Amino acid sequence: MTDAATLIADLTTRARTAARVLATLPTDAKARALRAAADALRAAEPAILAANATDMASATEAGLSGAMLDRLRLDAGRVAAMADGVAAVAGLADPVGAIIDETTRPNGLVLRRVRVPIGVIGIIYESRPNVTADAAALAVMAGNAVILRGGSEAIESNRAIHAAMVSGLVACGVPADAAQLVPTTDRAAVGAMLTADGSNGAGAIDLIVPRGGKGLVARVQNEARVPVLAHLDGINHVYVDGSADPAMAAAIVIDAKLRRTGVCGSMETLLIDRAFPDPMSLIDRLVTAGCEVRVGPGLSDTLPRAVDADWDTEYLDAIASVALVDGVDGAIDHIARHGSHHTDAIVATDEAAATRFLAEVDSAIVLWNASTQFADGGEFGLGAEIGIATGRLHARGPVALEGLTTYKWVGYGTGQVRG
Repeated sequence: MTDAATLIADLTTRARTAARVLATLPTDAKARALRAAADALRAAEPAILAANATDMASATEAGLSGAMLDRLRLDAGRVAAMADGVAAVAGLADPVGAIIDETTRPNGLVLRRVRVPIGVIGIIYESRPNVTADAAALAVMAGNAVILRGGSEAIESNRAIHAAMVSGLVACGVPADAAQLVPTTDRAAVGAMLTADGSNGAGAIDLIVPRGGKGLVARVQNEARVPVLAHLDGINHVYVDGSADPAMAAAIVIDAKLRRTGVCGSMETLLIDRAFPDPMSLIDRLVTAGCEVRVGPGLSDTLPRAVDADWDTEYLDAIASVALVDGVDGAIDHIARHGSHHTDAIVATDEAAATRFLAEVDSAIVLWNASTQFADGGEFGLGAEIGIATGRLHARGPVALEGLTTYKWVGYGTGQVRG
């Protein structure tokens, strides 16, 4: 085996052992460990910020985009929010052991579907160091061991956060191997994780979750021999219907695009009904707020013209494409052709139009009269999130505790035989 394969084989074998312990830990033991981890993060704030300053300096020198730098940047408020997120996970309902349903067969055999941990989860992510804490907390609470492989741009931040998390977990009896950080930035380690299906006799990863750009996700999907929970582009739309309240529409559009441009819930395309009384008022608000606007036919001749590629672009920056559409039908058609099945919103007072939009737009999250920036596990009451899944199987939308479990059938008999 290569050095990377040997490393990942060792990590997965140790993770499998830890997963067996985690699977049977009582809820209060997991919660106590996570609260200790949150306290450790707070105590380690100076070390975490110093590590992040090193990463930020390197990333700035390397010419990372403003959006990437925003994802990477930590300050006292973000460290506090990270710790609060870990503590919040400790207070969530434990899905492990929950009975999904129960049936009694005619012969008296009782069958239950019961939630159980997935086992060993690999997280491959870029830029966002908070994922180190979020993913570890969610995995542990759901009874899973986790192997974390962050991007090279956040290596020092990830190491500091991981060290604090593990110190808190271990102090409360959780195995140190419950949350492991891949110690190298060698890209070969990613390849080794993607092929860690147990076929070489070493421990296996049961699920890979990629969090990053299109290149990372494409590589994971192309190379993985391990099941993947994918998060594709956030090409998100806000459709302003002709019935929309103009003030509400303006507030939602500005927030959806500009609250944080580098998050996956940011609006990238604004669709405006031809029946809306003043489309340029929305565009002018965006421009005044510092957004570059690229417009489709029928809109201002003084603004840059959108090209075909714009409708399929996740800018992750203060850039938006804007198109006029023919009512809710036009909006649904546009999203079907160009959307990424992530998050799409309608602003309307017409309930019939909104109901059609919510029913027919095939995205993981659809919203009525609310900003797309609510596409976040914390805002959904899930505590932290491990990512937003845009596929159709296993989990969809913000993936938190329940999304990190599977189930098994448990039968209770009184001596039944098939005969």
